[in-house]
Amino acid sequence: MAGHSKFKNIMHRKGAQDRMRAKLFSRLGREILIATKIGGAEIDSNIRLRSAINLAKSANMPKDNIARAIKKGEGIDPDSNYEEVRYEGYGPSGAAIIIESLTNNKNRTASEIRTIFNKNGGTLGETGSVSHSFQKLGSITIEKNIAKEEDILNFIVESDSVDFEENQDSFVIFCNLKSYHSLIQKITNKFNSPKSSEIIWKSKININIEKDNVEKLIKLINSLEDNEDVQSVSSNFEISEEIMNQLTK
Repeated sequence: MAGHSKFKNIMHRKGAQDRMRAKLFSRLGREILIATKIGGAEIDSNIRLRSAINLAKSANMPKDNIARAIKKGEGIDPDSNYEEVRYEGYGPSGAAIIIESLTNNKNRTASEIRTIFNKNGGTLGETGSVSHSFQKLGSITIEKNIAKEEDILNFIVESDSVDFEENQDSFVIFCNLKSYHSLIQKITNKFNSPKSSEIIWKSKININIEKDNVEKLIKLINSLEDNEDVQSVSSNFEISEEIMNQLTK
């Protein structure tokens, strides 16, 4: 019985992982589709498509899936009739939130997003209500083990970057969109291919979240990210190390 139970647990975890993988590939496929639809299938001249394909490759999305998404974007398949819609609002403690979606039914998506905000202590605002405090930037993640730390730091200083962050395993370089792909190429030539690269909304000023609202805010963002039409969720919140330690005890 113990062995059977262990097998069931493994299969359950595998099933959950497969569902997450399928959802990620679906999201990446929609982004490739819409990028192709807007800017064409020529990767060299379509910055957004290049970014989408780079992100798909870093997620190990099969080449056939990428090719199918591009083909759909080139055609008039009714399944490819998606529109880009951006939603903006506020979460607990006044955290600013930007949601980017791809939808084939704007009324449905707007209703679902509004319901998620209302159920989780947030408020859906008008377009432009929070995006003025964000910048749209390229984000390039470099693993620390591909080069000496000093070399990467010197490269960051010399490169056309806006900002950078450091965590335990990697550096993240933020740059203007016009420099995005040339910077990826420079990194690849000098060190190795980046771990990942994507175009994001980065907040200009972050706010600290009170302890009582941290779980509410995380639940709101998780609920938004779980929505099938949502491509990305960006926010300007920070959680202090002290509060994080209290929550993880």
